[in-house]
Amino acid sequence: MTGELRDKKISLFKAVLSHNIGERDNMGKVIFLDIDGVLNSNFWNADHQREISDGKYIDTEKVRLLSDLVKKSEASLILHSGWRFWFDADVQPTRPEAAYLTSLLNNEGMTVAGMTPDLTTEEIRRTKKFSKVKADEILKWLENHPETDSWVVLDDLELHNEIIAKYQVMTNPEQGLTEADVEKALGILC
Repeated sequence: MTGELRDKKISLFKAVLSHNIGERDNMGKVIFLDIDGVLNSNFWNADHQREISDGKYIDTEKVRLLSDLVKKSEASLILHSGWRFWFDADVQPTRPEAAYLTSLLNNEGMTVAGMTPDLTTEEIRRTKKFSKVKADEILKWLENHPETDSWVVLDDLELHNEIIAKYQVMTNPEQGLTEADVEKALGILC
C-alpha cells in the first residue's frame, strides 16, 4: 500500500469515527423514553396475553408512533424506564424482552442512544416506587449532557418535579402513546 493510499484510508477512518462519536455525544434533541404505559398499555396487555407470555411486551403500533416522533424531531432516544436494567452499559440487551424491543426499534430506524443513571435505593427497588427518582435521574443525565438543546419526557407516571412537568407528555396507561401525545411532544421539542 502506498503512503498516499494509507493516509486516505486513515483520514476516512478518522472522519467516520468522529462522525459516529459526534452523533452519540452531541445529542441535540432528546426523548426520555419510558416503556410501560408508553409503548404498551393496559388495554393492549388485556388483549395480547399470548404475546406477553412470549416476552413481547411492546405494541408495534406504539413503536410506529414513536418512530414518527423521532423522524420528525430528529431526536435521540434515552431510556429512562426500568427496562434499562435489561441493557448493559453499552446499551446492548441482556434479556429477551430488551432484545425484542431493540429489534422493533431498529426495524423502524431507531436505536437507544443512552440511558439515565440509576439513582434508586434499596427501599425504592423493594417498594417499586421508581417515579420518586426518575426526575432526578433525568436531570442528572441533562447535567452530564449540557449539549442537549431540547428534550421531552414520555412517561405515564407523575414524576413529582415542576421542571420535568413542563417537558413531560404524560401518556394514559390505558392507551399508551397516541397521535395527540406525539403532536404534544413535537411542540415541546421543536
